[in-house]
Amino acid sequence: MTSPARESGRAARPSGTDWPVGANPWIWHSPVTARALAEVLPRLAAWGFDCAELPLEQPDDWEPEATAKLLTSTGLAPAAVIAVMPPGRDLVRADPATVRATQDYLRRCVDAARTIGAPVVAGPVYAAVGRTWRLDPAERAAAYEEWREHITPVVDHARAAAVRIAVEPLNRYETSLLNTVAGTLDALTGLPEDGIGIALDTYHQNIEERSLPAAVHAAGERIVHVQVCANDRGAPGADHLDWAGFLGALRAVGYQGALCVESFTAHNAAIAVAASVWRPLAPSQDALATDGLSFLRRALAAR
Repeated sequence: MTSPARESGRAARPSGTDWPVGANPWIWHSPVTARALAEVLPRLAAWGFDCAELPLEQPDDWEPEATAKLLTSTGLAPAAVIAVMPPGRDLVRADPATVRATQDYLRRCVDAARTIGAPVVAGPVYAAVGRTWRLDPAERAAAYEEWREHITPVVDHARAAAVRIAVEPLNRYETSLLNTVAGTLDALTGLPEDGIGIALDTYHQNIEERSLPAAVHAAGERIVHVQVCANDRGAPGADHLDWAGFLGALRAVGYQGALCVESFTAHNAAIAVAASVWRPLAPSQDALATDGLSFLRRALAAR
């Protein structure tokens, strides 16, 4: 059955821009519940965002059919469902029960994406955020092989739903498994491109890559989702990042997804600890979103 969000089509983009620009409700809330979405999504639409990411921390945080209707009523497109990997969600070096539970959770994310019309489920879909351990080359190769085995049923489920999994490499302080585009491409070896690719996040790649444009070119057509923020997780543009080079590289590789502002609030104890956000990153959370939107619109128009 076609969802209301799919029937509404993609949100219109202002002329002269390349991609829809979205935001993540984590800028204000965690968990992102139905009540939080009812508050945030109309404001995103009023400010001029085209789309939104939908984090799904727990499968019952929001109901997909109702969320699809809310998206349609606001005119926002669903850019992606964001999978969340807290302690206890693991596909590598985990007991069989944990692996099965993690696979079930990721399949629920795919089902939610299909219902709301989101083309992507994105996130660090391999190990719990904050879990690190040392790996020699042989151990790393074995870990990648184990992950491929355990993610394959999820990818098969996603392909059947016309949804793609976007694997997000994180910085070295949040994982030891996938940090760079090169490592992520290695891990993806043999997995179907129509079912799984890469999610790039400028915050993490600013730490791990020597060049953001070079990382984009290396990932190429495997990029299926992009999250943007400043190097300190503040508003895009309030930073030292090479935005012209980054956006130019995305154009050059033919990226066709959205640019979504992902940041967090220091005012929510749970998310502040999880994301290590100890201070405000903008005059207000609203300003973080709207300043980021304004910068991205200008950067996309200046080509």
